[in-house]
Amino acid sequence: MSMRISSKTIYDNGVGQLGTLQTSLAKVQQQLATGRRNLTPADDPIASARALEVTQSQSINTQLATNRQNAKSSLSQEEVALASATQLFQDVKELAVKAGNGSQTNKDRESLAVELEGRLNDLLGIANTADGSGGYIFSGFKDSIPFTLNATGAIYQGDQGERTLQVGSARKISISDSGSSIFENNVTGNGSFQTGVDPANYDRGGTGVISPGAVTDPNALTGHQYAINFTVVPATPGIPKVTTYTVTDLTLNQPVPANPVPPDPIPYTSGQSIAFDGLQFEITGDPAELDSFTVDPSDKKSVFENVRDLITALRQNGEGAAGQARLSNALNQVNKNIDNAQDNLLSVRASVGARLKEMDYLDSSGEDLNIQYASTLADLQDVDTIQAISLFTQQQINLEAAQKSYKTLTGLSLFNYIT
Repeated sequence: MSMRISSKTIYDNGVGQLGTLQTSLAKVQQQLATGRRNLTPADDPIASARALEVTQSQSINTQLATNRQNAKSSLSQEEVALASATQLFQDVKELAVKAGNGSQTNKDRESLAVELEGRLNDLLGIANTADGSGGYIFSGFKDSIPFTLNATGAIYQGDQGERTLQVGSARKISISDSGSSIFENNVTGNGSFQTGVDPANYDRGGTGVISPGAVTDPNALTGHQYAINFTVVPATPGIPKVTTYTVTDLTLNQPVPANPVPPDPIPYTSGQSIAFDGLQFEITGDPAELDSFTVDPSDKKSVFENVRDLITALRQNGEGAAGQARLSNALNQVNKNIDNAQDNLLSVRASVGARLKEMDYLDSSGEDLNIQYASTLADLQDVDTIQAISLFTQQQINLEAAQKSYKTLTGLSLFNYIT
């Protein structure tokens, strides 16, 4: 039994099929135009969800790259300031060495002191370097100016904060260092102990000069305070002058025997090593009766204070044997402290350099990630151009065939054969 199909059904089916073919062709054309396989999430829900995750990760990676550029900018500013400070420290050292020249007069040393005051102001300018965004490189978290000069050195008005940035998915990095850690966190003496001189020695005419000393046995160090007191028996006819000293542990308030057990008091010989409790130093020159030297645990001292101490020492009378001894002792202390400050500065510069180097590695890793993300997104989203063109051509032929067949089919009519 044959089924009868109405003309309306034929027309409706034909129009519907043409519409479907046109929609499919338009979709492929849009894929080719945009280069995307999935025009809506409905085209491939799983691939669309995965592409969203990858896009978010790519955006985070891009932001981290921006953070690294900002971090590099901040650290580069700090490195420039630290490089200037390093050169300035070297200038101060050269002036200190020049001041120790025995041919210098008080007037010459005054000229050096004036020059050092200029260096001190230069150092203050470096420590107060602005960061270009309304703050200061070495002020920590504060926006106030870090250092202000005073009579003894400088006062730090910042805090100990170190600003950080997220520069990797699991890496935060410091993009600043506090001014306190750079310019104030400087050990005195040799790092374990510092030697000193009783200022009254020069009034008594003593010419003893004490060295910074060194540690001979770290395990024997006590961290105590010591005093080295001199006794001088003047020469008499036929008997030469006799100079002796005693060592007292001021923390325990008891005498310190030398190693091995020597007589007490100990005969003094200029330049001979004095050793006890794991430390050693030398005293040269001719100490006077009641002259005294000290040994204290190392402390922290601002580089500004060290430069102030040097300026003060240069403005004291340095002529005569006692004056030269006072100057030598002051220069020994200041030179050692400036060396320590320079070592600390170089340590900070090394840290800055390491952080900059690390961000170079992170940049390289970030670029590799971007390539990986782009490749993954291409696999998830990009259309296969060759396949799409082939499909487009096929669907175009199908549409044209359907249009021709529809035209022929709708053109059939019994009335065409009625005469």
